[in-house]
Amino acid sequence: MKLQIIVGSTRPGRVSDRVARWVKNEAENLNETEVEILDLQDYDLPMLDEPISPQFNPERKPNPEAQKWLDKLSEAEAYVLVTPEYNRSYSAVLKNALDYIDFQLKEKPVALVAHGSTGGAQAVAHLRGVLPGLKSFTTPSATFIVGRAGDIIDEDGNLDEELKANPYGPQAALKATLEELNWYSNALAAARSEGK
Repeated sequence: MKLQIIVGSTRPGRVSDRVARWVKNEAENLNETEVEILDLQDYDLPMLDEPISPQFNPERKPNPEAQKWLDKLSEAEAYVLVTPEYNRSYSAVLKNALDYIDFQLKEKPVALVAHGSTGGAQAVAHLRGVLPGLKSFTTPSATFIVGRAGDIIDEDGNLDEELKANPYGPQAALKATLEELNWYSNALAAARSEGK
């Protein structure tokens, strides 16, 4: 499985990058999985600047930075969106990045990992409503980090050892989420192959 982990925040002082590194560390335990972090800070996407919705524009000509983003997304078979919760939803920068997508996520699974005062639950709920519009699937499970993720995950993506050992804690939840994502990725890849 080719897996991309998308960092859904670009603000100064963010912790979504730490969370993404934590996800990557766990995802590397999956068999036959290539893992890559995509940081939205590396894509200088203007606010969506296209006159027609990307899926409905057969003569689409994305700006060069958007094309770079879309080409990179096309390489993966599965995704993890790491999202903070800002004002009871996910970040504007993530919404803008998703709005550029036409068919790169089509028939591919997306797992959601969220953090915030309520674990990012409302951000996850909103993303579950948006991703079907990109013809993608969200996995039934998600991972929620309640409170200040920066207090429990270090710069290298290492979770606090006590929480890591908790069989009902965030590490166990993340492992289950990623295993589920892997299952859906394999199932959807087989379905796409049969459909060709």
